Amino acid sequence: MSLVRPSRRRLLQLAGATTLAPGLIGLRAKDQTETIGRVLAVSDMHSAYERTAQLLAAFEREVRTHSIPHVIAVNGDLFEHGNAVAVRSGGVIDWAFVEALPRLAPTVFNLGNHDNDLTPDLAEVVARLRTLGVQVVTTIGDRRTGEGYAPSSTTLPFGARSLRVVGIGTDALNTYPKVSRDQLDIPSPAVWARAQLGAALSGADRVLILSHAGVAADRDILPLLPDGGLMIGGHNHLLFQHQQGRSAYAHTGSWTSAYTVGEFRADGSVTAASHPVALDAAADQPLAERIAATLAAQMTAEERAKLGVSPRALSLGDTGRRVAAGLAQAAGVDAGFIGHTTLGAGLPAGPVSRYVFDAVVRFDGRLMTAVVPRDRFDAFLARANQDRPMPLSARNGDFLYAAGAAPADGPVRIVTTDWCATNQAEYFGAGDLVFTEAPGLTVKTAAAAALLEPH
Repeated sequence: MSLVRPSRRRLLQLAGATTLAPGLIGLRAKDQTETIGRVLAVSDMHSAYERTAQLLAAFEREVRTHSIPHVIAVNGDLFEHGNAVAVRSGGVIDWAFVEALPRLAPTVFNLGNHDNDLTPDLAEVVARLRTLGVQVVTTIGDRRTGEGYAPSSTTLPFGARSLRVVGIGTDALNTYPKVSRDQLDIPSPAVWARAQLGAALSGADRVLILSHAGVAADRDILPLLPDGGLMIGGHNHLLFQHQQGRSAYAHTGSWTSAYTVGEFRADGSVTAASHPVALDAAADQPLAERIAATLAAQMTAEERAKLGVSPRALSLGDTGRRVAAGLAQAAGVDAGFIGHTTLGAGLPAGPVSRYVFDAVVRFDGRLMTAVVPRDRFDAFLARANQDRPMPLSARNGDFLYAAGAAPADGPVRIVTTDWCATNQAEYFGAGDLVFTEAPGLTVKTAAAAALLEPH
């Protein structure tokens, strides 16, 4: 049998095909990794007006410079009752920020435990959000009606695709405004997810889960996240990203200090990256002017009064550790512990007014001391200071900033706040610690002494 020799034309065709193939392969690979849509997510803003206009400008810039579909997601706790200006003004700045978002991109809001801080009835908050063109999702129910304050899921346009968004709230009832607690009916986030998440995601194209339930609950929900889904966490004021195969899970930080960008790829994967918001970053000018006017009109002379001077700016974590050390010094013990969400913003440099200080140290309270064995103290330290990089499995949600050291031998004397002593299971992972009040000492007094120099 003889072989047929290919013609010269056929040889050239084969050579051309071979030459083109890598380019075609590269083009297909590029198409697969192309970003088809982006989510701009923020959690736990807590009426942090020093960066609100800068955050809005960052969102405007993200949408303007990336000509692909966007969705903006606010994952709870926009408002803050500890901000006196927010309370007096009815949150006019917060509402102005939210009003601007749907003009940039479709916007969705998952209810947190502080979103009725200024307007006690969540139904009124939801109604106002809807009038601004914002979609609302939540698992929080209204006992008065037997219905949810909003659906648990919604579907938003995402260019040629669609984005299914599910919102999950925290069932930590004691973190909601006391006046509203008897109105609220909130399922366990993990129990709800196991029973309802599948139905909520049925037929979904791309998936975004907004959880304001905290890391501990989120770990139980994450196995249910579909391949290629994005999950944004909140409530714990953490900042990290975790890749789970082709899916991503991220916490966005707090106090408007950062936001997260989730990018959905053509190949079905998603990634998440954090972006800081600097105090001196470009600001949305109309909102900046409104903030300045509101502060000028609402702030009292007492709130403007300077408490002292901060020699340097501190990160939130370093602020927490400095306060913890101050509690230990004030109480005359070996080590101090303070709950992470007792603090809001990191300490800025320069003169610090009462208004600014109250944004750094949100809550006052009594100081409580205890004596613990050395091994237990070491265990408390191991789970503290979770602003550091650490495995997701080691994060427990509510955590302590800690400072101090154990003596060379013998038991260790510790101090913490009355909130952390009462909720020791969440913060210390213990239920048998016996605390005693340190007479005459308060959180804010000890913190101010630790953080500020005389002005």
